[in-house]
Amino acid sequence: MRHGMANKKLNRTSEHRKALLKNMLNSLIKYEQIKTTLPKAKFLKPQADKIITLGKKETLQTTKTLVSKLQDIKSANKVKKTLSKRYEKRNGGYTRIIKAGFRYGDNAPMAIIEFVDRDVEAKRIDKKKKDTKKDSLKAEEKKIKTA
Repeated sequence: MRHGMANKKLNRTSEHRKALLKNMLNSLIKYEQIKTTLPKAKFLKPQADKIITLGKKETLQTTKTLVSKLQDIKSANKVKKTLSKRYEKRNGGYTRIIKAGFRYGDNAPMAIIEFVDRDVEAKRIDKKKKDTKKDSLKAEEKKIKTA
């Protein structure tokens, strides 16, 4: 009997599992789509939905709870300002899991977990934009120096 055993252990200690969950939640909120193993995605989905539901309530207590769970003020602000407004009329099911084949090295089942109606541009937050004007100026400067 599995009484009182609510979620998967993922073969980790409780501290490691909590840290893993927090990091994956922050990444999911920041990028709105992450690729991970299927068991981790299934472990993350209910927690992410609970975070969005918390963000929809406009009280100081929920804000403090968000900051304590996420340990990141930027993520908490994004949940409160952006994601909660996006899902105002939705009563649940803020995330979806898409199976994505198997990993090459160990054949682990992979999955993509993402927000429904996600912002496609959020995936490119950390990638630097290439400025063609600056690149062409640098190339011309190198030509002048070598000549």
